Amino acid sequence: MAVTESAPETAPAMPEAAGARATQEDVGARAAHKGILRRQAARESAARTYARALPIVPVRARGLTIEGADGNRYLDCLSGAGTLALGHNHPVVLEAIRKVLDSGAPLQVLDLATPVKDAFTTELFRTLPPGLADHARVQFCGPAGTDAVEAALKLVRAATGRSGILAFAGAYHGMTAGALAASGGASDVRVARLPFPQDYRCPFGVGGEPGAELAARWTESILDDTKSGVPCPAGMILEPVQGEGGVIPARDDWMRRMREITSARSIPLIADEVQTGVGRTGAFWAVEHSGITPDVMVLSKAIGGSLPLAVVVYREDLDVWEPGAHAGTFRGNQLAMAAGTATLAYVRENDLAERAAALGNRMIAQLQSLADDFDCVGDVRGRGLMIGVELVDPEKPPSSPGGPHPAAPELAVAVQRECLRRGLIVELGGRNSSVVRLLPPLTISDEQASAVLNRLADAVAEVAKAHTGPAAENTRRTATGRAQEGGHTQGTEHTRRAERSG
Repeated sequence: MAVTESAPETAPAMPEAAGARATQEDVGARAAHKGILRRQAARESAARTYARALPIVPVRARGLTIEGADGNRYLDCLSGAGTLALGHNHPVVLEAIRKVLDSGAPLQVLDLATPVKDAFTTELFRTLPPGLADHARVQFCGPAGTDAVEAALKLVRAATGRSGILAFAGAYHGMTAGALAASGGASDVRVARLPFPQDYRCPFGVGGEPGAELAARWTESILDDTKSGVPCPAGMILEPVQGEGGVIPARDDWMRRMREITSARSIPLIADEVQTGVGRTGAFWAVEHSGITPDVMVLSKAIGGSLPLAVVVYREDLDVWEPGAHAGTFRGNQLAMAAGTATLAYVRENDLAERAAALGNRMIAQLQSLADDFDCVGDVRGRGLMIGVELVDPEKPPSSPGGPHPAAPELAVAVQRECLRRGLIVELGGRNSSVVRLLPPLTISDEQASAVLNRLADAVAEVAKAHTGPAAENTRRTATGRAQEGGHTQGTEHTRRAERSG
């Protein structure tokens, strides 16, 4: 069962009749919860995803905390797959939405100019990298990030007259045809796949700066070798941190090399900041870590303040589209623009990107103890409040001497399940869905962060114990002690405080 907020110890005992009513209400709530889940399974498509791993029915939410229809409470480190930069129902977002609703402003305006849209674009341009903001255009797309990716690919193809796209192994850019073609699992011949450098599972077996350098040289070779089979492409699309690919941050020096390589060959560079943007990685936009200025930025998720919104921002000299070359009926979502303006301004004015950098570093450092204590934790990595813990099978030999053990998706699923039992919602990702991902809102408090890490550490310990047997018990106790030293204070009162502050 998930951890629930119990009554204070000093509360007077309930009369018997009141207790009976409460019990009846609990039974009714659980029955309603099960009925909703049963009808969802019977009515919705087999393509549903999160609902399978997270059998909850949210009815109320605030900040980090979700309350289910059955009365259980959860700390939400999924955050709408990174959409909720300020958490659930933040006051500034709700006020912005109410203001539009109460004003009588139209809610559907296609691409007409409105005061709400003007305020949004003004705030958006205020946050962009200076080299782009000074000479940029913005295209409002359909409501999802994949729509913006499609628009970006169409844009660079129209601007360059070329058709090919450079993308990277492990990438995820969306679920529509063009976005899928640029993602890691595709086989579209119009997309050339390049190695994405990483330390833990380096495609060249070296990691670090040498691995990044080899990846850059491979890219140069593909582009400059007339017999590589890859003609000069319309653009290169990359994620500053691969999210669905397993929370793999791109090295800053490699990002700068990609900028140099594409600039020297007049290849537009597209930065997919759908999940990394709006302070998530410890900078307002993740490209700012490396200091590069892309030619195109794809933005969605957090820019709508929890509501559907997606845009492409690009250099004005790429703006070669004819009227109507790209459109979308719901590109004028006024409520999302108002919520987005409030979110962008709040993150900027309250230095939440800097807060994400500092807190993320502390959380990653504390999670390193899991890798030290449990052989099934292969790697802990991330940037800002975009954190991943990769589970491996230590009983299977590495694929190469000194290399990492094979991924263990079954252990990751077990950790996710144990987290949910403890009232913590996490996502899975990575090449084999073996990476437990944390995407808490940027407004998470230190106390809440400690509660999250405590529950995750306890879940990992439980799974490790089941996987390796009683011999892991001493390791579990050691990990618990280290967690407490790192700030993972345990106890029901600590849990109550964390949930209330959500």
